[in-house]
Amino acid sequence: MTHIYTVKGMHCANCQETVGSALKKIPEVESTIVTLSPPQATIVMKGHVSLSKFNEALEKTGYSLSENNEILHVEDKSQEQSYYPLLLVFAFLVSIVTVATLTSTAPNITSWMGKFMGGFFLIFSFFKLLDLKGFVSSYSSYDIITKRWFAFGYIYPFIELAFGICYLLFPMSIILNSAVAIVMSLSIVGVIESVMNKRKIKCACLGTVFNLPMGTITIIEDGLMIGMSLAMIGMQM
Repeated sequence: MTHIYTVKGMHCANCQETVGSALKKIPEVESTIVTLSPPQATIVMKGHVSLSKFNEALEKTGYSLSENNEILHVEDKSQEQSYYPLLLVFAFLVSIVTVATLTSTAPNITSWMGKFMGGFFLIFSFFKLLDLKGFVSSYSSYDIITKRWFAFGYIYPFIELAFGICYLLFPMSIILNSAVAIVMSLSIVGVIESVMNKRKIKCACLGTVFNLPMGTITIIEDGLMIGMSLAMIGMQM
């Protein structure tokens, strides 16, 4: 069960952390995602928790929750509307990489894949780093590693950044492609679990800039990276 509430009185990252910590202490709460822009708390619960109980938990912090009608508009959106930013990023990336490959001295599928994966990781790490704390809070709600080791959420965008740079320099490295296959395979586990359990939570693939719902397209995105990295390993054998 997932609900989104407006948070009153929250203006900074410390406020965001205080609200999230207080809400997580409630036994029925599985996970929380607190964002500053907009000031909202997305709460995943094992069972129904009343608004008054949430506000009792926040009473000493000076913040409070109120009903958020915006969730109705989010649920009414079609999948095409919800995933539009992600699809647009992919369309731009494919177009730019295709043009860059075709105008190179030796265009081939290997060159295209290396450029695509490099661009993919650079773009996605950029959006995550725009609001690192917000990303970590969101990512920890479903990633199997970050759930157990919260600090990994802060490291992950820099891993993607490193992958992006390495793909532009050493696209056919077996070590690089093996590392990507392992990291993305671990990442996809939490995504599959969330989709199978029909949890209505935000996907953190583009950080907190866009309100992307977790869904099948997220599995396809991670699966594509796994498939391409394995394909590039196969080309070297």
